[in-house]
Amino acid sequence: MSSVVSIRHANRDELAAIVDIYNQSIPKRMATADVEPVSVSSRQAWFDSHHERRPLWVAVKENRVLGWCSLRDFYGRPAYDITAEVAVYIDRDWHGFGVAQYLLRHAINKAPSLGIQTLVAFVFAHNLPSIGLFQKNQFQVWGELPQLARLDKRYVDLTILGLPLNEHRANI
Repeated sequence: MSSVVSIRHANRDELAAIVDIYNQSIPKRMATADVEPVSVSSRQAWFDSHHERRPLWVAVKENRVLGWCSLRDFYGRPAYDITAEVAVYIDRDWHGFGVAQYLLRHAINKAPSLGIQTLVAFVFAHNLPSIGLFQKNQFQVWGELPQLARLDKRYVDLTILGLPLNEHRANI
């Protein structure tokens, strides 16, 4: 990825661009279970839920948000604090330029310093580009939940991918 693309924590002024990128993914029925565009105001609480341990990063070039990556709590119980769900969304004009790879590698590299030992991703089974991205970064398929979602008139499976960040964890 070119050195003119930087990754940093998202700021409130970028929420509209983040929502726009998210909404771009909805019509293709590949990356989200939302079936209608979401509003900036409806995503405010989600944006505010990100913090130092569960960041929302943006890839930026010349003040334009090219994509974003978020970490969020997995399952919401204290014992799962060592695990985070990772999501990556890229502006359609920047697909195929390595932005997703750049953001995902950033998340993988930063996660241990955030106390995260495992990353998980939930990807529709028909979203082969995203599954390929995660597998390229050493995520393994940990399971599949059949017919978990209905997109329009078809049922789709959800693939669970995981990456342990420290293979030699001490058993406490």
